[in-house]
Amino acid sequence: MTATKPRPKSILSLDLGKRRIGLAGCDPLGITVSPLPPLQRKSFDRDLKALQRHCTSRKVEGLVVGLPLDAKGLPTDQARHYERYGQRLARALKLPLALVNEHSSSWAAAERYNLQGDRSGQLDSAAAALLLEQWLREGPELKPVHVAAHPVSQANSDSGS
Repeated sequence: MTATKPRPKSILSLDLGKRRIGLAGCDPLGITVSPLPPLQRKSFDRDLKALQRHCTSRKVEGLVVGLPLDAKGLPTDQARHYERYGQRLARALKLPLALVNEHSSSWAAAERYNLQGDRSGQLDSAAAALLLEQWLREGPELKPVHVAAHPVSQANSDSGS
């Protein structure tokens, strides 16, 4: 199934990692995508509070979370974990969610922004910006978490970045 280009809206994109969450946002028209300062991972509750502040200040209407699928587009153990984390965040924030294939997004972001070897978190947020650009081009449309029955298979149909 081919994803359709989503309707532009204010989105918060997350590139999940073990130590940091890269963040990027776009304006309500989907014209400008901007990397945001990365979030140092803490407990889920502390991460959630920080993300709530972003969502409130940016009037976020949905979340895009990258899944690290393998080169064949199949879910990895890490992808399954990030899918559950993204769904948990979306439920807590009461926002719809789209999951996209983030295969090679960090590599592409390092190349585009000359951030090879970055440990500051800029690379994570640059990767989140690429994920958001990909989502704006290709979708899939945001869905309430309780509707998205098999999001990993949904991300399989999306092309990687």
